[in-house]
This record gives sequence, structure tokens and C-alpha cells, in this order.
Amino acid sequence: MIHIIYYGAGNIRSVSKAIEAVGAQVKITENPKDLEKADKIVLPGVGAFGKAVEALKARNLIEPIQSAIADKKPFLGICLGMQLLFSESDENPKIQGLSVLEGRVNRFPSGLKVPHLGWNQVRQAAPSPLWKGVPDESFFYFAHSFYAAPDKDCVTAGITAYPFEYTSSVWQDMLFGVQFHPEKSQKWGLKILENFVNI
Repeated sequence: MIHIIYYGAGNIRSVSKAIEAVGAQVKITENPKDLEKADKIVLPGVGAFGKAVEALKARNLIEPIQSAIADKKPFLGICLGMQLLFSESDENPKIQGLSVLEGRVNRFPSGLKVPHLGWNQVRQAAPSPLWKGVPDESFFYFAHSFYAAPDKDCVTAGITAYPFEYTSSVWQDMLFGVQFHPEKSQKWGLKILENFVNI
């Protein structure tokens, strides 16, 4: 059973349909107690960093998420859901994120077209279980104006150039994050989700 966290925003339906398509049962929840029983957890996300944090707080989900990750329960953050794993973001500098990974989320520098929208490649920087059967430099679908900057390179599992290289996937123990949208990334996106389901 894959539990998908709902906090009032996010592309919940497309994520749940994609996970069901690779053979998993899905439960969409905003109940903190459900996370204790979950086999695996997915945190999708769209919208603003600060509003997402406040919505998670309003539902008393912050500590259950941190506990699940600390207990090494398989956890996948998608897009904003990956950014929320860090301590802070340029988008809302005064609001603290989940702080389960050291680092921050930066705004793309001026002069670049933002959001970074469309298909781009991901270079596999570490042997994350999510990459099993996925060719290196595969294309995935992106839609974001901010990017994660981990303090430690060892958590970087994927790198994308726009035009400078930034972390587009993270991996630490049973914690995974992808900046792209696997549910919108066709064959290889579904393979990513299948790999997470099979962990």
C-alpha cells in the first residue's frame, strides 16, 4: 500500500493513477496516523514552498513525515515534495522546511527562462534504486522555478543542466526525491515509480 500525502494541493490524481498503473494499491491521505501504517509514502507537490509547509503543519503532518523518514520507511518526494525535504527556500526564506536533508532551495538566476518547463535529461550521479532499468541521460518532464542545492554531494542521485548543473534527484537510505514529474514522464517515469513500488 502506497500512501500519498494530500495537503490541499498537488497533482494527486495523476500521481495516484500512475502508481496504480505500475501495480500498487494507493491510499490518498491527510491523516497523520495513516503514515504510521503506510508501507511506503509519496509526497507530491505543486505550488509555493511556504504554503505547502503551512498546509502540512495545519494537518499535523510535519513530525509524522520526519519520523517515517527517520525510521527508514521508503519515502518519495516529487517536485515541490523533494524541495520540502530541505531546510529553506528562496521562495519563502522565513519558513523552515522538513529539514531532513541539509541544504536549501535556490531560485534560478535571472536571465534564465523560468519556470524550467518541459523535457530535459537526467545524468545518474549515484546508483539509486530508482534508476534500475532506466538508461542514463533519459528525458523526464520538468516544471519548476527553484532547484535544490544539497550541502552534501553524497545525497545527489541525479543531475540536470539548465544550463548549469543542479541536483534533480536525491537519495539517502530509503529517502528519495525527484525534481521532475515521473507521472508525466511516460515510459521512464513509470519505471521510476515501479522501482519505488518494488523497493
